[in-house]
Amino acid sequence: MGTRILAVEDDERIRAAVKLALEDEGWQVEEAANGEEALLSFAQAPTDVVLIDIMLPDIDGFEVCRAIRRTSDVPIVMVTARDDTHDVVAGLEAGADDYMTKPFAPKELSARIRALLRRVRTSEPGNLHLRFGDLEVVPDEGVVRRGGADVHLTKTEFKLLVELASSPGRVFSREILLDKVWGYDYFGDGRLVDVHVRRLRTKVEADPANPRHVVTVRGLGYKLQT
Repeated sequence: MGTRILAVEDDERIRAAVKLALEDEGWQVEEAANGEEALLSFAQAPTDVVLIDIMLPDIDGFEVCRAIRRTSDVPIVMVTARDDTHDVVAGLEAGADDYMTKPFAPKELSARIRALLRRVRTSEPGNLHLRFGDLEVVPDEGVVRRGGADVHLTKTEFKLLVELASSPGRVFSREILLDKVWGYDYFGDGRLVDVHVRRLRTKVEADPANPRHVVTVRGLGYKLQT
């Protein structure tokens, strides 16, 4: 079976257009008109990528995203009708990997999905076993531990941590991280990086408000320090 995409959108015209565009790329598309349908469909069959509109008639997109995140780290793209900072940040905080603003071009949507799939399917080379104080990262095994205890990260959070850990002490700008982690720089938004760094810190730092490992370099970006 090929790549399966779940498109959650209450507007039938938009849903049909998205389905047609994605099927033209050779992907299998399942549709859901509301949050309840989306969660039922997700539970019934494996899904490679989920597209979720924020404004749904029953359960809103944020809650659908949070519900999926409780059981899965599948790539999620939130879709919003407004390029509103609150909506964007709330979607990313709910666990989304990326977001898009309506109206969007089918080619841009396809590029986002291809980038997400490349990230999921690309394995990290080598047999690295990285340690930074109480933080341990094993890229080949997809393992992160803090103080010996396993830490669960989403695929995007894991990729972000591995990228920072690949060159300890190096400052990565938001633009570089967008390119390395999300796979595109011209589509991206620095808010993606900032929110995912904040989420990452809540999981790998003993005191997220005063991070020891994932450090901000004001005006430049982020680095991982030992």
